Amino acid sequence: MREGQMKLNLREIIEVPGASLPFSCEPDTDRLDFPFIVRYLSTPRASGVVKNTAGLLTLKGELQADMVCVCDRCMGEYECSKVLPLDVTLAADMEDDENADVFPLDADELDLSDLLETCFILDMEAKHLCREDCKGLCERCGANLNLGPCGCGKETDPRLAVLEQLLDK
Repeated sequence: MREGQMKLNLREIIEVPGASLPFSCEPDTDRLDFPFIVRYLSTPRASGVVKNTAGLLTLKGELQADMVCVCDRCMGEYECSKVLPLDVTLAADMEDDENADVFPLDADELDLSDLLETCFILDMEAKHLCREDCKGLCERCGANLNLGPCGCGKETDPRLAVLEQLLDK
């Protein structure tokens, strides 16, 4: 496969047990564009090898991406590096369309764009945080609490005022 090409022709290894085919490409960042990513610091790179082991095709490699993300708590931007290990079983005939562990081939070709996008999505964190102890934003004034207290003052919920009086005693 030529550098940058996103379709991998497996015809030469599909019938040859023990054969392998290395690959290296730069995925289209439009396919890896998600709301939490502000921009990529460098072009993402994927590399690895597809190997025929006793008739079973497996892809092993990694996807590397350096990006600027937005924190879900404080909305601040932070740099993030992702090195995603790839370990995927490939199949030409999908007997069970619901098998998430097997990635389908189109004839004798593998569309790396689809595979890399799927792996990237499956590896996403539920929350994107600038740091584990991010304090987020003040719910009243919107100040970033990581930079210091906001100065809004403490306001007690009127329904809990009686409990606060007990705690003060």
